[in-house]
Amino acid sequence: MSWIGVKTEDKRKLLMLLPVFFLCGISEMLGYNGYMTLFNERFGSEYLPYVYAAEAILLPLEAWFMSWLTGKLRKPQLMRALFLLMGAIITLNTVILLTVRVSGVDVRAYYPFLFLSSSFVVRQQTILLWSLAIDLCPTQQAKRLMPLFVSSAAMGGIASGLLAQGISSLLGADAVYMMAPLFLLAGGFNYWRSIARYLVPLTLKEIHASGDHSAEATASSTYYFKKAFTWPYMITAAAVMTLMPALYFLLEYEFLNVIRTVYTTESEFAAFLGKVTSLLFTLALVLQLVSGRLSAWLGPSNMLAVIAAVFLGGFLTVSLTLGSTAILLTISLAYMFFYVLLYYFAEPANQMFFKLLPLSERDGYRYVVQGVSVSLGILLGAGLQWLHAGLGLGLTLLAVVGAAGSILLIWVTRIGRRLYMEELVSSVQTMTTSGSVSTDSLQELLRHGRLTSVLRELLNHRNDYAREVALELAAQTRDVSLQPRLVELLRDPGARIRSAALRALDPASLGTEASSQVAAALADKDFDVRSEAIRVVGRAPATRERLKEYLYPMLEDAHPQVVVAAVKVLYALQDEDSKEACRWVISHFLQTGGEPVVAICELIASLGLTEYAPDVAGLLGDPSPAVRQASIESLGRLGYVEAIPMLLVQLADSEPILREAVAEAFVRMGSEAVEPLLAALPRIEPKVWSTVIRALSSLLGEEQSRQRLVPEVLEMLLELWNCRQAPKLIRRAGYEGLAGLAELRLTELRGFVMDGAWAVMEVMTEPAVVQSIRLASEDEDEEIRESGLEMLAEGMGEKRLSSAILRQLAEDAEGTPSGREAADALAGDGLDAEAGIMLRHIRLLRDRWLSEIAEASLQQKEVAMANGDRHLFGLLDKVVFLKEVPYFSGLSLEELGRIAAIAEEQFHPEGTRMFRQGEPNPTFGVIVEGHLRITTHLDDGEEKEVAMLRRTFVYGESSSLYGTLTTASGTAVDGELHILAIRGEELSKLTRLYPGIGIGMLRSAFDRVRRLERTIAGKE
Repeated sequence: MSWIGVKTEDKRKLLMLLPVFFLCGISEMLGYNGYMTLFNERFGSEYLPYVYAAEAILLPLEAWFMSWLTGKLRKPQLMRALFLLMGAIITLNTVILLTVRVSGVDVRAYYPFLFLSSSFVVRQQTILLWSLAIDLCPTQQAKRLMPLFVSSAAMGGIASGLLAQGISSLLGADAVYMMAPLFLLAGGFNYWRSIARYLVPLTLKEIHASGDHSAEATASSTYYFKKAFTWPYMITAAAVMTLMPALYFLLEYEFLNVIRTVYTTESEFAAFLGKVTSLLFTLALVLQLVSGRLSAWLGPSNMLAVIAAVFLGGFLTVSLTLGSTAILLTISLAYMFFYVLLYYFAEPANQMFFKLLPLSERDGYRYVVQGVSVSLGILLGAGLQWLHAGLGLGLTLLAVVGAAGSILLIWVTRIGRRLYMEELVSSVQTMTTSGSVSTDSLQELLRHGRLTSVLRELLNHRNDYAREVALELAAQTRDVSLQPRLVELLRDPGARIRSAALRALDPASLGTEASSQVAAALADKDFDVRSEAIRVVGRAPATRERLKEYLYPMLEDAHPQVVVAAVKVLYALQDEDSKEACRWVISHFLQTGGEPVVAICELIASLGLTEYAPDVAGLLGDPSPAVRQASIESLGRLGYVEAIPMLLVQLADSEPILREAVAEAFVRMGSEAVEPLLAALPRIEPKVWSTVIRALSSLLGEEQSRQRLVPEVLEMLLELWNCRQAPKLIRRAGYEGLAGLAELRLTELRGFVMDGAWAVMEVMTEPAVVQSIRLASEDEDEEIRESGLEMLAEGMGEKRLSSAILRQLAEDAEGTPSGREAADALAGDGLDAEAGIMLRHIRLLRDRWLSEIAEASLQQKEVAMANGDRHLFGLLDKVVFLKEVPYFSGLSLEELGRIAAIAEEQFHPEGTRMFRQGEPNPTFGVIVEGHLRITTHLDDGEEKEVAMLRRTFVYGESSSLYGTLTTASGTAVDGELHILAIRGEELSKLTRLYPGIGIGMLRSAFDRVRRLERTIAGKE
């Protein structure tokens, strides 16, 4: 199905929803055929105006009821309740019709109720189905699938027409209606499943706003009502949306009266109506194929005028053929075109009136105007019908009235078009659309020749922002008439304006003089302007002969972005001299290294220069995270699978942003990366494993993921599950510090493994659904969390995988018992047999940190925290201690390990001056044991104590990291001072290599400042 734009991830949803639209489409049109036939034949078409008037009066009550119901129920409950309500209504009517048929007693007063209740079902069923599709499909998916849903509904309409013809001929018109609940029930099976599978998970995080907002809503509605009906633009919109359905209802009335005179029995009437229904939806299906191009060609403002013209033609044709043998054909064709144009073309075109409004007000105006227009349209339609039913006006004259109404509609649409164009021009001139205008709006302005004059005015605007936005619009239109002004703007004082002017120029239309002025911009002092000038010069025919002369000097530009732009243009020449010059530049940058090589990596990838892939791979060890990330991205785009082992090594010590870059690189490498990655899975640690699993889940389809990834994920989840009691057992043995590290590491490992498990689950079902379940199941709110766990318990996606995830999440929700008091009571008992078996198992696992913790526990090497005796820390000892330091509370075990690796244990005797006020201090210190008195010298020479630092306190953050002079002095007091000393230069280098460490430390520093502010505020 890829030829129609359907992607693999769409198929599951299509299989679920296409039958719903098809079967419910059949049900809807069978119901419509049935109640229209029964009302016209058994009650009388002359009463249509009255029943339509009653419907118009009931519509506000219906809107209030729907609004009330929406406020009472969550979305899934609302969708189910409405479906049950519709099913109950048509089932009730079916039972009544069946009773009437069996008993032979015809209750004539019942048919208005049949009409009104069934009309409610038809109206709400349409809204309900489209609402379901929109809610279930993300924006881009909706754009792909909506045409298929429309086609499925149209096919249902065709099928309903064929069924109506056969059923009415054999069983009668009432049997046509009686079939509607059966098809609704058939479609309800998938409807119900789609809500449970997609909508319920998507609304797990729905939180109802507390408090009573009814007053606010009422005020808001009143505001929009007053504004809409005192604003000519909205009044015109309301007039169009009122007149068009009113004229449709008028023609429908004439159509029903004509066929009633031709087909005098219920069966004949229903059969013909079924035939028209089939032809109508066939026409809708055909027009659907060209609707996009037709709308793009005409534009929304002209589309409404064309529809009004078709309405006029239809009424004139009907008026001329009434009384002739051709009337049945002409009025049937007119009815079909009116129906399709109103519901398939006019409804989308009407939205043009609202799309220029501010986003925050758009829906408010839309609901008010459309709500009023629907009621007025039905009332006006009923009034026009009453001219025949109540006043006795002939059908021919009634058609003439319709033609007059169509002329009025044409006039109103022309006014609407003029007002729309004025609003559109105003929105561009004042930039009320956040500095940008949609492509549709630009095309509309171009179609009516207004954009050029608007842009010319804005390009001469005094405000730089207005000119910049105008240049962006000019870049989209490529209007040659603006070129002289664009060339003038190349001399503008603002670099952004000069750069935007170059982007707006059309290189193909540049003359010799203009090209020379562009070439002069190659010497501009701003690198972005020089880069844009290179791109224009490279595409301008007038500069082709002197291209090398212009661009060779740019290869030596000081800014890499300019060099990259020059290389791209020269490389496109495909001559050996230019390529050789480009190769030299690329090789020079790769050898020199540093931040400029980031742009070169992007250049290599964009040009597909695979010969440089080994050199790019060599940059994976660069100290700059930006260079490493650029290297990773370039290798992925080049498809260099030979770099996979190096990338796996890179993953072991990388930050989250680099892990994401590696995952994306694996995906870009495509199918050739699958086997190397699968082969690596059994021997890589969990953090690396998680990234590889996520990449493979994107590369493999559902079936391959089920076969090759699900077993791997289940094994890793089981491994994690088997380790869950390790902290408790280690603590029970009295090793509190190691138990704390084990808890921290297991928490981190759960995150890595669950990331991989959820990624595979997304392949098994809808990604948005999985994300909603994940957010809900990890939520702090118990009710939301339980809802997420219930969805998993139902076996979402792959049942084995959902069960394993559920078990892990349930364990996380219960929490790992700290047992600190029990540990104190049992301290010194040592490891029991159960703990020994588990720790020997853990020691063999792929995670280095967990293995080291298990090994230390087995060797009974618990950290003996400093209690006055000298103690030399090992790496794990330092990590255990740093974990207790508040300044490092936001860091992971790996990050703590990196800091511990550069921390030097030092002992200083009492009285040692650790740093002096006004002098440099290169050491970042963490106090392990002892006290550090902080003093400052006052203006009178007196030394004043300002703080006493003790265990887990840090000092020297600013002076060691940023090279500032100390603002106080520090002295060891009350005995020996035991510290972990970190050279500021080493710590600064570490934060550059691993930005997460710096962010964690910064977060802790902000927390300290906030606590200090609260303390000061409390004292005041």
